[in-house]
Amino acid sequence: MRALKKEVDERLLVEAAQKDPARFAELYENNFERVYAYVVRRVGDRAETEDLTSEVFHHALANLRKFEWRGIPFAAWLFRIAANLISDRWQRKSREQVADESEQIESAAARGVEFEEVERRATLFRLVDRLPTEQQRVVVLRFVEQKSIKEVAREIRKTEGAVKQLQFRALSSLRARMEGADA
Repeated sequence: MRALKKEVDERLLVEAAQKDPARFAELYENNFERVYAYVVRRVGDRAETEDLTSEVFHHALANLRKFEWRGIPFAAWLFRIAANLISDRWQRKSREQVADESEQIESAAARGVEFEEVERRATLFRLVDRLPTEQQRVVVLRFVEQKSIKEVAREIRKTEGAVKQLQFRALSSLRARMEGADA
């Protein structure tokens, strides 16, 4: 009975906020800690967590009129927004790193580094981009950002053994594909 009352109360809060955005504050207060905890578990960095949590609620407020009550807690919608924002941010960072690496290759070419080496590196960057997401992230953190296994494990929230396994699989895949590209 208590759960039903809570669901009805939450539905009424959502409907009130849809009519008057000033009423969104109560939804924010009721869900802030859960969303923050969800984001911090996935991101780890405090400043980035604060930014993303703020973005989640900004996005939710901006799209509140599109929200349809289906008997699922409002927090589930917020978690989906958070997951999408986290994914978007990681993909954007990955693209920026690839762009930075491309600039480094162009710069190396301008300094007279052999064309074959530049081409080999470009192939390697393209192949890294084709790795499964987790392997790609490990490779970028380990070899671009030069983080230790322990730092990578902490950042992606996996054991050191799992990070070593992801790194091994990524490097094996890259080695095989590079050999195939050289043939």
